Amino acid sequence: MIGLPVTAVCAAAPPHVQIFDTTLRDGEQSPGCTMSVVEKLEVARQLAVLGVDVIEAGFPAASPGDASAVRAIAEEIGETSGPVICGLARATDADVATCIAAIAPATRSRVHVFLATSSIHIAHKLRCTPAELIERARSAVAHARSVVSDVEFSPEDATRSDPEFLLDVLAAVIESGATTLNIPDTVGYATPGEYEALIARVCALAARTPGVVVSTHCHDDLGLAVANSLAGVQAGARQVECTINGIGERAGNASLEEVVMALHTRTDHFGIATRIDTRELMRTSRVVSACTGAYVAPNKAIVGANAFAHEAGIHQDGMLKHASTYEIMSPEAVGADGSTLVLGKHSGRHALRKRLSAMGYDLSEERFLEAFARFKTLADRKKVVNERDLAVLATGAHEHAPSGWILQQLQVTCGTHLIPTATVQLCDPDGATRVASCTGNGPVDASCRAIDAVVGDIGELQGFSVRNVSEGLEALGEVTVRVKDFHSARVFVGHGAHTDVVTASAEAYVDAVNSLLYTRDSHRSPAKLTAEGAGQPLHSARQAVEMS
Repeated sequence: MIGLPVTAVCAAAPPHVQIFDTTLRDGEQSPGCTMSVVEKLEVARQLAVLGVDVIEAGFPAASPGDASAVRAIAEEIGETSGPVICGLARATDADVATCIAAIAPATRSRVHVFLATSSIHIAHKLRCTPAELIERARSAVAHARSVVSDVEFSPEDATRSDPEFLLDVLAAVIESGATTLNIPDTVGYATPGEYEALIARVCALAARTPGVVVSTHCHDDLGLAVANSLAGVQAGARQVECTINGIGERAGNASLEEVVMALHTRTDHFGIATRIDTRELMRTSRVVSACTGAYVAPNKAIVGANAFAHEAGIHQDGMLKHASTYEIMSPEAVGADGSTLVLGKHSGRHALRKRLSAMGYDLSEERFLEAFARFKTLADRKKVVNERDLAVLATGAHEHAPSGWILQQLQVTCGTHLIPTATVQLCDPDGATRVASCTGNGPVDASCRAIDAVVGDIGELQGFSVRNVSEGLEALGEVTVRVKDFHSARVFVGHGAHTDVVTASAEAYVDAVNSLLYTRDSHRSPAKLTAEGAGQPLHSARQAVEMS
């Protein structure tokens, strides 16, 4: 990347790179990553702790539920000292009005208007003339600016747009009051050199109007999202749009943790950093993973399980002599604990709580006691409980929704000449015990059918994933399921962790059912809702689970 003179940076640009987090909007558009209002609020709270400058809370016009979630975040997180709360809107009066209403409770708010500018989109999607497009962009920005003082404009598919036409559109929206110009590489097509050159031209345009900031928004279809974002910073952009763990449409967005740590680690090269509390990166990654059910690969930069792991003898020898031989940043800098605390069945509550606290988990007493009970059960099966086991126990321990079901006992029989059969004992929301038995295509299917027989077949199992958290025959297995509500068509995520994968599957299924029932009607207990679902024919995809 070729550096540009300071004069190329936009006039009145901030002295740091602003981090615009779109995990709750673009990130949630990642297949299977839909979050409930409760989960969105949990993520938003952690983003505020992380110190992001802007939270794009959602796309209010997309659905009434999304509008409610954006408003809830604006009410709770949108304090004077907190992040700017942003909502996305198409370039229409209806979208802009809906967005303004949703973000209204926030002290500092932003409307983010987008409109495609590439010839491909104009011809096949918008079907309008260039002049009509410019007028539409101008009108939408002016509408937003008449109510709020902070308006961002994004020319969708900017990197495949005619550069001269793109600059004409941007000049028009600046005249209408846009304060941030975001340049999306919507389909991840650009290379770093191309993107840097484009951002440099936009910065030169923006520099004519004091206070206008240029932003990057890069997708990872070619694996270049972070590189392109950093190239944009080199060219003078002072806002980067990104997501936690890099989640997002298709191959995802630029990864927030990678962009932030590149700027922090290589300040000698970039000459500018962010205001992010990097020690919260690992914790934020875990929160997003738990709420979306989308886990990062072990070799993921910054937050992956192997990011600070060393196995090769040469590497270990170098690390023992001096950590900087193979680590360009310390684990503590991103919230990871480089030390090892051995925990086993003889460890007590104090040791476990201290270790969890060091890992960034500050659990309530109820959640801690649940985690401790699961820890003791696991420690009886394993000689050593390692950090990855503990991370699963901590994220899997959660407060059940009011009047939630509890899996008390599971018994399964299966084999080459046996019909898979499961018997479950559940504690209902009123404290009564209920028992049911069912057969299925396999032990997991039989277990879930037995649970359905008790609570009612209220949803369809659409996703099932299992991973071993640690190594060996005694490894802790973590199961994530996604259940689609028959009534609302919303998808709910459930988690379970156990050395027995079938038990973990049953725990995850009950977890998802509790979230579904509680969200479906918070004024009625799952016990009452059971009557509506009991006896219905089964509609599930669990046969595929057994065959996978």
